[in-house]
Amino acid sequence: MVSIILFLLTTSVGGFFFYKSIAKIRRNINMGKPLDRSDNPKLRLKTMTLVALGQSKMVTRPIAGFFHILIYVGFVLINIEVFEILLDGIFGQHRLFQNALGNIYPIAIGFFEILAFLVIVACIVFLFRRNVSKVKRFSGTEMKGFPLFDANAILYTEIVLMLALLIMNATDASLLANMPISGWLKPMFSHMAPNTLHIIMEICWWFHWIGILVFLNYVPYSKHFHIIMAFPNTYYSNLEPKGKVENMTSVTTEVKLMLNPNAVPPENYESPLGFGAKDVTDLTWKNLMDAYSCTECGRCTSVCPANITGKLLSPRKIMMDTRDRLEELGNAKDKNGKYFYDDKSLHDRTSAEELWACTTCNACAEACPINISPVDIIMQMRQYQVMELSAAPSELNGMLTNLENNGAPWKFSPSDRGNWSN
Repeated sequence: MVSIILFLLTTSVGGFFFYKSIAKIRRNINMGKPLDRSDNPKLRLKTMTLVALGQSKMVTRPIAGFFHILIYVGFVLINIEVFEILLDGIFGQHRLFQNALGNIYPIAIGFFEILAFLVIVACIVFLFRRNVSKVKRFSGTEMKGFPLFDANAILYTEIVLMLALLIMNATDASLLANMPISGWLKPMFSHMAPNTLHIIMEICWWFHWIGILVFLNYVPYSKHFHIIMAFPNTYYSNLEPKGKVENMTSVTTEVKLMLNPNAVPPENYESPLGFGAKDVTDLTWKNLMDAYSCTECGRCTSVCPANITGKLLSPRKIMMDTRDRLEELGNAKDKNGKYFYDDKSLHDRTSAEELWACTTCNACAEACPINISPVDIIMQMRQYQVMELSAAPSELNGMLTNLENNGAPWKFSPSDRGNWSN
């Protein structure tokens, strides 16, 4: 009974803090502007199934894709054994499924052990790629400090949790010695007394479960939050062609009202207080969901032509800047009330040089394994700089002036357009 109470207490505390973290992130995402993404549910479900569940965009890079799928499949299926641990803790049992499944049980546990071993192998490969071979897309100014620690910490944690699971099986007298992985570990403990083995097994059992709770509560602060966010984020993907630029309906409406004094404003229409995105609250909720979903894998930056040619732009940094600013504003609201707004903006983190280096080619959106679109955020921030600050680059200002005066990007009078044909 003491064990059950302790289990329920630790699980409830872990669950409560996880709920608090999720509620805060949901509140932060809802600070974004409204956007209707309820159309075409069948296509959205198909997109989520292929991209998030099926990992279809991960395998475009075969090595990373293969080892990521090992971790992904291992993570999903090993949770069946974790579910048994949960039920064991609640009901004070030991291997609750063993009697019910009979001969199938050791086969299932053996399969989970193979997956756990493959997860360990994949994590070691990723640690090597990130820290020894130093794959270029894992570098960058935005990847120093906590992002590097975060990437390594999760991999080490997964290795430790899988080892705890295997040692738990190896010291469990109720399991056969011919398990595919823990069977090889059993000789290491063969000299120990049964009581000692039982204590080690219990320690590993508790360590594994508490480790899962700690991992669960760390994930919302980590780039690994994408293991949860990838599914809603891909479901709410933009189904329009990536190169399509939406008209700013607020600008269109304002121009029509200005040109026609007799025009009637749309029902419930409110004149915009500004144009473009000055801060995260000017972005849509989907943009903010993108920021929380970012895996920081760097695929977007690695294919960005601006970044490849040495310019300052990194699409990954755009997403990280957005998330960091959203967290900053959310924390400020927690301290000062939900109506509090500081005097900072997203442009304090992202320079104009970065924004205007973007070619809007959408290579980043095409490469992203979970359909994030950094270009959408960049475009809205550009709109703010042009329409609110008149801070467009001189080359663009010249083109805009020509469009206004001549109806074309070139500095020629409309009456001279036909001269080239003479």
